[in-house]
Amino acid sequence: MPQKHVRALHELVVAGEVDPAELVNMPLPDVIAESWRRSLGRGVDPDRQGPRSATDTVLESLRRDNPLTLAMPMIRRLLVDHAVDSGCMVAVTDVRGTLLFVEGDRRARRKGEAMNFLPGADWSERSTGTNAPGTALVLGREVQIRGWEHFSRVAQPWSCTAVPVHDPTTGVVLGAIDLTGHSSAATPQTLALVRATALAVGKYLAVQRLTDRTAEPPAVPAGARLTVLGGERATWSARDETGAPRTTTLAPRHADILVLLTRHPEGLSADHLAVLLDSDDLDVVSVRAEMSRLRRAIGAQFLGSKPYRLLDTVTTDLDDVLAAVADGDVKVALDRYPGPLLPNSTAPGVTRLRVESTSTVHAAVAASGDPGLLARWAQLSAF
Repeated sequence: MPQKHVRALHELVVAGEVDPAELVNMPLPDVIAESWRRSLGRGVDPDRQGPRSATDTVLESLRRDNPLTLAMPMIRRLLVDHAVDSGCMVAVTDVRGTLLFVEGDRRARRKGEAMNFLPGADWSERSTGTNAPGTALVLGREVQIRGWEHFSRVAQPWSCTAVPVHDPTTGVVLGAIDLTGHSSAATPQTLALVRATALAVGKYLAVQRLTDRTAEPPAVPAGARLTVLGGERATWSARDETGAPRTTTLAPRHADILVLLTRHPEGLSADHLAVLLDSDDLDVVSVRAEMSRLRRAIGAQFLGSKPYRLLDTVTTDLDDVLAAVADGDVKVALDRYPGPLLPNSTAPGVTRLRVESTSTVHAAVAASGDPGLLARWAQLSAF
């Protein structure tokens, strides 16, 4: 479809003159039609001048915890070095769509600053609408977005190609590699180059993991880590039976269950869990089936039954935020708060926790009277 026709259709869509349900019948690529529909459904503002950014402290933590940081020398060698004088930028994101690194052509990077295409910026589809890294992470596969196919107008001068990087052991998405620039950034040749880089990174991480296992095994911390604030995908991180770190992207229902179990250490019966998960009549047979699938996803050693409960220590990013509030450190609480608890969940128990936790942070910010913190909260509340 010619770009001028895409532009005309985009204007009609964002003006509300096209029923989102009819997008799939428009002469658009399916990936664009579905992404525009998701963007509309999530209330993405097409006129917003770039997404919000994480603080430097949070960015450092995200880089430190993401395996793709170890692969940056390889990414620079295979991709960034070719982009330095090409008018293109190379970005590496985490699984939630936060830009961990942005490198490449200096002039392109300077222009990219106008749309906050900078390390720490949230380029998830939920935040910014249709864009290559964000949409690739939603779909779990490679994506190319050209010009007016972007949902946000600030990104429409650009074209981009993004390919997810998968954990070589578990297959879980670790993040994405993106090439952004002029029209040549979204060609079959570009896709082949970015795809080859992503595959090379996966193999590199596998070799590194094998090398690490031949050394003296590190101490294996007990318990697991549940990440459920902001973003689109909740994750579960724990050590596998060999001691290697493993991160699992959770199904929405599994994320709901784990959040509820962390708030009920005494355990929950199948009947009680059913009420907290669904306002309709969710039967206990469905709950039991879901718990069985959850055991397979995270490991049976973490879940007990009669009542359903967690058998090991599980820390969460929600706990971190609430602990900082309890300690009176509102700045740290905001640094650790990327957004509300499981924002897409409709489970009654999770909805209540989301309202309570958001209100707790809001009250702490308001009580601080700090103009900087109040401004940050206002920015967070806009998304």
